[in-house]
Amino acid sequence: MTTDMRHAVVDVLEDADAVAMKMAELFISTVKDRPEGKVRIALSGGSTPKKLFAILARPDMARQVDWSRVELFYGDERYVAEGHADSNHASARELLLSKVAIPAGQVHPMPTTTTAKEDAALYQATLQKAYGATELEAGRPLFDLVMLGLGTDGHTASLFPGESVLEEKKAWVGVADPSTAPHERLTLTYPAIASSSLVVFLVTGDNKVPMLARLRQGDGSIPSGRIVSEGKILILADRAAAGERS
Repeated sequence: MTTDMRHAVVDVLEDADAVAMKMAELFISTVKDRPEGKVRIALSGGSTPKKLFAILARPDMARQVDWSRVELFYGDERYVAEGHADSNHASARELLLSKVAIPAGQVHPMPTTTTAKEDAALYQATLQKAYGATELEAGRPLFDLVMLGLGTDGHTASLFPGESVLEEKKAWVGVADPSTAPHERLTLTYPAIASSSLVVFLVTGDNKVPMLARLRQGDGSIPSGRIVSEGKILILADRAAAGERS
């Protein structure tokens, strides 16, 4: 059964640190709950994921993960050179990947070396190889876990308002070039995100109050409000984002 944003579960936590810790626990349980085969996880960029990466890199947390079975992908990436300060992969590599025993071949950064359109096709091919098919099949999710953020304009991943990638129905990876944010970007599309067992939004800060309210209503006029999943959708929000006073 497909879950839309109106049926997402909302968990309001004390602050951004608590959101990151809860996400770390979900990451660990996602791997543990699937004892066989690879566990495919799509990472997000942003400040709260950086806190998450630091937590997962701690020896007491890292040892709870069988990294040999984890296969990591990205929800989006800025089209910048490898190692650039704005790169989601560079942040993940510095804070997490360089500190845990995950095989290098199981980390799949979005390529940014030719053109965005060509690299989107290359990344789709990478996903198809991992999935073992060129078409998404109902009941066989591409991802076990997809992490997403929420922008103050309602975007998620790099699905920005007004971008043509919002209308993509078949491709798994697309290109966005938002006028409201720096850099051209690669992004997972709605069909790729929908092919998931669990989607988790990480939402922190009082500047997210208006958009979080719209997200929870499933407001289809904002890109994040159109997210669906074959499995479950969970929103992890801190009290500030939820509009709750301490």
